Amino acid sequence: MATAGHVGPDRPAGRPLATVTTAVPARLDRLPWSRWHWMIVIGLGTVWILDGLEVTVVGNIASRLAQHGSGLAITSSEVTGVAAALYVAGACFGALFFGWLTDRHGRKKLFLITLAVYLASTALTAVSFQSWWFFAFRFLTGFGIGGEYAAINSAIDELIPATYRGRVDLIINGSFWLGAIGGSLLSVLMLNTAIFPVDVGWRLTFALGVVLGLVILLVRRNVPESPRWMFIHGQGAEAEALVSAIEEGVEQQTGRRLPPATVEITIRQRESTGFLTVARTVFRSYPRRTVLGLALFIGQAFLYNAITFGFGAILTTYFNTPSGHTGYYFLVIAVGNFLGPLLLGRLFDTLGRRPMISGTYILSGLLLFGTAWLFGGGHLSALTLTACWAVVLFFASAGASSAYLTVSEIFPMETRAMAIAFFYAVGTAAGGISGPLLFSDLTSTGHVGDTVLAFRIGAALMTLAGIVAALLAVRAERRSLEEIATPLSAQVP
Repeated sequence: MATAGHVGPDRPAGRPLATVTTAVPARLDRLPWSRWHWMIVIGLGTVWILDGLEVTVVGNIASRLAQHGSGLAITSSEVTGVAAALYVAGACFGALFFGWLTDRHGRKKLFLITLAVYLASTALTAVSFQSWWFFAFRFLTGFGIGGEYAAINSAIDELIPATYRGRVDLIINGSFWLGAIGGSLLSVLMLNTAIFPVDVGWRLTFALGVVLGLVILLVRRNVPESPRWMFIHGQGAEAEALVSAIEEGVEQQTGRRLPPATVEITIRQRESTGFLTVARTVFRSYPRRTVLGLALFIGQAFLYNAITFGFGAILTTYFNTPSGHTGYYFLVIAVGNFLGPLLLGRLFDTLGRRPMISGTYILSGLLLFGTAWLFGGGHLSALTLTACWAVVLFFASAGASSAYLTVSEIFPMETRAMAIAFFYAVGTAAGGISGPLLFSDLTSTGHVGDTVLAFRIGAALMTLAGIVAALLAVRAERRSLEEIATPLSAQVP
């Protein structure tokens, strides 16, 4: 048996996988914050900015694409309906497909492949010449983005030290709203016909997304494979060498010697984990955690759709807000969304997961109930309603981001990417299906009571998810991933 200091050569072809003892997880978790960790955050975390940019840009250019001379024979409703639904479907399928591959073939291969899929699909969207082409590459863009969520979340949590894992994960997931802000501002510039022709501006909007993705790809090439994945999959010596190199760099940056890592884990290496094993682990071995994950993802999906899906229609229908001005109100909402994870993220590592997850869910739900009451009573203007939304989403955004954090750390290493993919797909599908079928009808009828009902549905499900979290949330703060969920490969003494 190999020890923590020497795991022997990697498995030669045709030889059986070994049983190894390693301190790699403890060595990664004891690292102080360094420039190396910033590289991880920039290289991997910026995918959410791309997603926010994509979603916002398409919503903002819908009317432009429908104009005569845009270069596409397409209607505004097809852009916000068919194209949006295909993007959501692509994200769901992409998460499941690439999540399965990520657990089998490693984090790095897949977070490079998924970004490449996104870049190619976005570039081809920019040169759309017919509606079917636009629809096809919106699906494939979503396919790449969905795969990114599974590959990136698993890699980030396995590379970031336990002390910082909660706040880093929340801020990265919350950066979706930075992309949304950027998409809104970018659309204002690119859709200005005094600067760009009708058939050029929207194409350049997508092209700039490609440029941003290429910059991210250059940084991402330097992000290593997860050592945690490596030592389980027969690459023990490489994992040890990689962590040693990281430690050496951190010591040079800080000028201090790192304390020894004393916690070891013994695992039986494996090539892959079958889908049935993953399913049994998630649903049979961890049923309470599965209920928690489903509650968190469905709750936040309904609350967000209750507000964001019909916010423009609400402002124009009830407050006579010019349609060209709704983007300014959206910017206020987006800022509130980003500030929540940014300012509250640290508390998830200090006060703890259970009080913060349940607290943000329940509080945002109650605040939305209050907003519904004020709206129903005629006490709000467009400005004050937007302020209420911003406060609700300040807390809801931190809660929604913690849903991704939760499912990425409460299941065993071998199932992590697939678990993230499953819960992401459920949440995305719930949002993508419930929005068009329920909330668009309720918020566009012109009857105050219907919009109040939409708010109450979102608030109720968010509050119920918070109650579930109060009962079932796992105390994962500042704990090793292996302590939270023992790897399937672990050899118990």
